[in-house]
Amino acid sequence: MQQADIERLAGGPPRLAYEDILSHPRLAEARAIHLDRFLALYDGDPFTVRLLIESGRFLVYHIAGMLDASADPTRRETWLTTKRLKQEMALFGLASDRHIDGLIARLCSTGFMEHRPADRDRRVRILKPTEKLRQHDSDWLAAHVAPLATLYPDHDYRPIMQHDRLFHAQYRRLSISFLPLGASLLLSLPDTMLFFNHAAGAVLQAALLRAAMAAPGYPNATVPYADIGERLGVSRTHVRDLLAAAEAADLVRLHGRGGRNIEILPRHWLSYDRGLAAGMYIHDLVYVATERAARLEQAS
Repeated sequence: MQQADIERLAGGPPRLAYEDILSHPRLAEARAIHLDRFLALYDGDPFTVRLLIESGRFLVYHIAGMLDASADPTRRETWLTTKRLKQEMALFGLASDRHIDGLIARLCSTGFMEHRPADRDRRVRILKPTEKLRQHDSDWLAAHVAPLATLYPDHDYRPIMQHDRLFHAQYRRLSISFLPLGASLLLSLPDTMLFFNHAAGAVLQAALLRAAMAAPGYPNATVPYADIGERLGVSRTHVRDLLAAAEAADLVRLHGRGGRNIEILPRHWLSYDRGLAAGMYIHDLVYVATERAARLEQAS
């Protein structure tokens, strides 16, 4: 996106620059806070990890929440149908139609979404996130805004950090317009996608990085992973295969019998921070847009 397009979406100039976030002197502290909050959501909860943590699975629930928040009951084209969800998912190119159908069915069977007739036209079946999914999304968003609150304490992120439901709904309503920007940022981060494209990969990465940050040799720490598959509900073979791919990408170096100890290489810290900074940049863009929209509503 061009700068003018970003300013149009945000309702004015961004208040943060990606480069400034990436070079912030407290970025490592913000990273630790983000990892702690993210792991608190998923670590030790294999069911939720298997259900939501993989690129296609995550994006189905994430985009569905945005589309539901931005739907207008009087405009059929905005309704959250399976067809509309697939159209938005196509921006990322990470899941086939059949895969999306299966993911929707799984989310519905586990109480995260419902498939029901539209109120305005009972012939049309729409998807509806449940309260269970909305609460999870509120917790997820707070975990990703927490590092912003650390780096920029003068900015007021309390509505998200304190789970203000009206602010959260407006934030998600505006998020849909930022999807093309989010897609371009995410797909420009191949190291992030390496983990994100595997079941439980993002949580595995977070657990390894947080353990390394707490180890005496940080940032050149070597940490074990013997129990991580059980914690995340995936097999040791799955963990070994993912770590072998990460080693081939120069993100980690495996040591010991069977590669049971993992050294986090400099490229991994840098690439993770780039992804974290990109996430903070777009979250602040949407946050500012939500604040501006709220002020315009109050003034009208």
